[in-house]
Amino acid sequence: MVNTVDFELVAPEELLFAERTELVVVPGAEGNFGVLPGHAPFISTLRTGVIAVYEKDAVNKRIFVSGGFAEVTPERCTVLADEAVVLETANRSDVENRVKAGQEVLDEASEDEKESAAEALGVSKALLAALDTAGQA
Repeated sequence: MVNTVDFELVAPEELLFAERTELVVVPGAEGNFGVLPGHAPFISTLRTGVIAVYEKDAVNKRIFVSGGFAEVTPERCTVLADEAVVLETANRSDVENRVKAGQEVLDEASEDEKESAAEALGVSKALLAALDTAGQA
């Protein structure tokens, strides 16, 4: 298994994913980055986006993240995500309800709460868009 890298994804309070894989593509704050065995060590913040996990030269798992951090070493990629959703198992109607509820919160938010409510709604809409894109892949 020399041509694999350990990938771990940790969301608040749980380990969501841990396995050896060929390639992981992560949405870094300054752009997507791929992690292969032997990668140079670094740490990056994450932006809202989708992590793609490759096996046999194809994406076998897509995981939506809403931010966090990634630590990369030559042997491992560890992601500490603020929120993570495996797109293949996500329930579309739950996400649509989340967007609707987020819009209602934003509509009723005071001036002090608007920025936070808009950010939460943006994450929900990004998750819905990621589901749409994953369904087309």
